[in-house]
Amino acid sequence: MNTTLSRWAIPLGILALMSAITAIVNDPFSSADIRKHGIEIDGSSTVYPITKLMASEFNGSRKNKVEINLGISGTTDGFKKFCEGKTDISNASRPILKEEMKVCQKHGIKYVELPVGFDALTIVVNPKNDWAKDITIAELRKIWEPTAQGKITKWNQIRSSWPDKPLNLYGPNKDSGTYDYFMQAMEGESKASRNDYTTSENDKMLVKGVSQDPNGLGYFGIAYYQANTNQVKALAVDSGKGSTMPSPQAMAQNLYQPLSRPLFIYINYEFAQVKPELKEFVRFYLAKAPKLVNQVGYIPLSEEAYHLGFLQFNEGEVGTVFNGEAQLNLTLTEVLRKRATLF
Repeated sequence: MNTTLSRWAIPLGILALMSAITAIVNDPFSSADIRKHGIEIDGSSTVYPITKLMASEFNGSRKNKVEINLGISGTTDGFKKFCEGKTDISNASRPILKEEMKVCQKHGIKYVELPVGFDALTIVVNPKNDWAKDITIAELRKIWEPTAQGKITKWNQIRSSWPDKPLNLYGPNKDSGTYDYFMQAMEGESKASRNDYTTSENDKMLVKGVSQDPNGLGYFGIAYYQANTNQVKALAVDSGKGSTMPSPQAMAQNLYQPLSRPLFIYINYEFAQVKPELKEFVRFYLAKAPKLVNQVGYIPLSEEAYHLGFLQFNEGEVGTVFNGEAQLNLTLTEVLRKRATLF
């Protein structure tokens, strides 16, 4: 071998190896970073039951199982992971916010926003509570506003006909999209709330808390209520047009406002292009949503809405139609109209 070539062969080989390693570390879409063939999902505990059932049905429909890791860190923390490229799908009980959009942009994350169903935030009490059958939006504001902390501590302070008993509150923590939406509906600000209440991102723990506390009152998505009707009791909510119980029928007729809201999944678009099983799962999700969303306890979107989802995902229409804001009083029709603006 030429002496000069021999002299440089080993250093050049080392340099090439180091360059390759650097490329793998720095490339957010390297095979190491996208975790081979698994699917990483995190985010909203409200959307969790839908995605969990989808994952089970998806693997049940195929010979080769896909490893699907599903977390429930909350919408806010879920978006943090998603926008840093750590997950493939983010479950969300509200649209992505402006500050989260900036993080995604910083990390070069392009996402497809897909509404998958509608939820009704459900106000619940213990079954032994024989005095409360309904509650008004004004009373809910009185309970949860920041100035109520340490002051509104008994049931008769909410309504004089209710008993002089302790009022014990249960609700999602501040990383929850459910918390954001509820507080915006109550107080006009997504982070405005009293802090003296029992919190959890796991809605099952909130169900357990109220079910064991005769003086408890809490809120979470309707699917957790419908799965536990023997443990907690739902209150009808009066927003000024009469008391309405949360139900798919009330949501479909826009009667349960402002506590009805769309639910979402966000997909990392670049990951979906290099992970066939991720693309298959999203298409399966949209195809099965009309049946499985209803089976979980939420209300499905229209066939047209899911068809638009297919088109949006297949054609790579990325971004959000909600301007980085958690919007109140959205109806099924309004969600469809917003989606149609993408085409």
